[in-house]
Amino acid sequence: MRKHYWFILGMTALMLLIQIPILAQMKPIFHDQNESMLFNESTIRSMQWRNIGPFRGGRSNAVTGVKNEPMTYYMGTVGGGLWKTVDAGISWVNISDGFFQTASVGAVAVAN
Repeated sequence: MRKHYWFILGMTALMLLIQIPILAQMKPIFHDQNESMLFNESTIRSMQWRNIGPFRGGRSNAVTGVKNEPMTYYMGTVGGGLWKTVDAGISWVNISDGFFQTASVGAVAVAN
Protein backbone atom coordinates (compact mmCIF):
# COMPACT_ATOMS: atom_id res chain seq x y z
CA MET A 1 0.00 0.00 0.00
CA ARG A 2 2.78 2.40 0.92
CA LYS A 3 4.70 1.68 -2.31
CA HIS A 4 1.56 2.38 -4.30
CA TYR A 5 1.14 5.74 -2.57
CA TRP A 6 4.72 6.80 -3.35
CA PHE A 7 4.38 5.62 -6.95
CA ILE A 8 1.24 7.73 -7.52
CA LEU A 9 2.80 10.71 -5.76
CA GLY A 10 5.95 10.41 -7.89
CA MET A 11 4.01 10.09 -11.14
CA THR A 12 1.89 13.12 -10.25
CA ALA A 13 5.00 15.19 -9.53
CA LEU A 14 6.58 14.02 -12.78
CA MET A 15 3.47 15.00 -14.79
CA LEU A 16 3.46 18.44 -13.18
CA LEU A 17 7.14 18.95 -13.96
CA ILE A 18 6.57 17.97 -17.58
CA GLN A 19 3.68 20.43 -17.96
CA ILE A 20 5.39 23.49 -16.46
CA PRO A 21 7.58 24.27 -19.54
CA ILE A 22 4.58 23.72 -21.83
CA LEU A 23 2.36 26.06 -19.79
CA ALA A 24 5.11 28.69 -19.65
CA GLN A 25 5.21 28.84 -23.47
CA MET A 26 1.46 29.32 -23.90
CA LYS A 27 0.24 32.76 -24.86
CA PRO A 28 -2.34 34.31 -22.55
CA ILE A 29 -5.89 34.45 -23.85
CA PHE A 30 -6.60 37.87 -22.38
CA HIS A 31 -4.15 40.69 -22.94
CA ASP A 32 -3.54 44.04 -21.30
CA GLN A 33 -6.20 46.67 -21.91
CA ASN A 34 -3.82 48.63 -24.16
CA GLU A 35 -3.18 45.72 -26.50
CA SER A 36 -5.48 44.94 -29.42
CA MET A 37 -8.52 42.80 -28.68
CA LEU A 38 -8.99 39.30 -30.05
CA PHE A 39 -12.14 40.48 -31.85
CA ASN A 40 -13.38 43.65 -33.47
CA GLU A 41 -15.53 45.34 -30.83
CA SER A 42 -17.53 47.37 -33.37
CA THR A 43 -18.60 44.15 -35.09
CA ILE A 44 -19.88 42.71 -31.83
CA ARG A 45 -21.71 45.94 -30.94
CA SER A 46 -23.42 46.03 -34.34
CA MET A 47 -24.95 42.58 -33.89
CA GLN A 48 -28.62 42.37 -33.03
CA TRP A 49 -30.30 39.54 -31.18
CA ARG A 50 -32.94 37.52 -33.02
CA ASN A 51 -34.75 34.30 -32.22
CA ILE A 52 -33.95 31.61 -34.75
CA GLY A 53 -36.08 28.97 -33.04
CA PRO A 54 -37.50 26.78 -31.91
CA PHE A 55 -40.40 29.18 -31.67
CA ARG A 56 -42.29 27.10 -29.14
CA GLY A 57 -40.65 27.65 -25.77
CA GLY A 58 -40.22 24.87 -23.29
CA ARG A 59 -37.80 22.72 -21.40
CA SER A 60 -36.00 19.62 -22.56
CA ASN A 61 -35.38 16.75 -20.17
CA ALA A 62 -33.21 14.52 -22.32
CA VAL A 63 -31.15 14.73 -25.49
CA THR A 64 -29.17 12.06 -27.30
CA GLY A 65 -27.33 11.72 -30.58
CA VAL A 66 -26.99 8.77 -32.91
CA LYS A 67 -23.65 7.03 -33.36
CA ASN A 68 -22.28 7.41 -36.91
CA GLU A 69 -25.02 9.95 -37.73
CA PRO A 70 -23.57 13.29 -36.55
CA MET A 71 -26.57 15.33 -37.70
CA THR A 72 -29.29 13.19 -36.04
CA TYR A 73 -30.51 13.94 -32.50
CA TYR A 74 -33.52 13.15 -30.34
CA MET A 75 -34.93 15.50 -27.67
CA GLY A 76 -37.42 14.64 -24.96
CA THR A 77 -39.38 17.61 -23.64
CA VAL A 78 -41.37 18.30 -20.49
CA GLY A 79 -44.72 18.81 -22.18
CA GLY A 80 -44.12 18.40 -25.88
CA GLY A 81 -43.20 14.78 -26.44
CA LEU A 82 -40.25 13.35 -28.36
CA TRP A 83 -38.62 15.30 -31.20
CA LYS A 84 -36.11 14.30 -33.91
CA THR A 85 -33.75 16.31 -36.10
CA VAL A 86 -31.67 15.06 -39.01
CA ASP A 87 -30.07 18.43 -39.79
CA ALA A 88 -28.30 19.13 -36.46
CA GLY A 89 -31.22 21.08 -35.00
CA ILE A 90 -32.20 23.36 -37.86
CA SER A 91 -35.61 21.70 -37.99
CA TRP A 92 -37.34 19.32 -35.58
CA VAL A 93 -40.19 16.83 -36.15
CA ASN A 94 -42.42 15.52 -33.36
CA ILE A 95 -42.29 11.72 -33.52
CA SER A 96 -44.34 10.90 -30.42
CA ASP A 97 -47.75 12.31 -31.31
CA GLY A 98 -50.27 9.48 -31.47
CA PHE A 99 -47.89 6.96 -29.87
CA PHE A 100 -47.42 8.07 -26.25
CA GLN A 101 -50.17 8.32 -23.63
CA THR A 102 -48.30 11.22 -21.94
CA ALA A 103 -46.52 14.25 -23.37
CA SER A 104 -43.71 14.31 -20.82
CA VAL A 105 -40.44 12.52 -21.69
CA GLY A 106 -37.93 11.86 -18.91
CA ALA A 107 -35.20 9.95 -20.75
CA VAL A 108 -34.11 9.17 -24.30
CA ALA A 109 -31.93 6.27 -25.45
CA VAL A 110 -31.00 5.13 -28.96
CA ALA A 111 -30.33 1.44 -29.67
CA ASN A 112 -27.89 0.35 -32.36
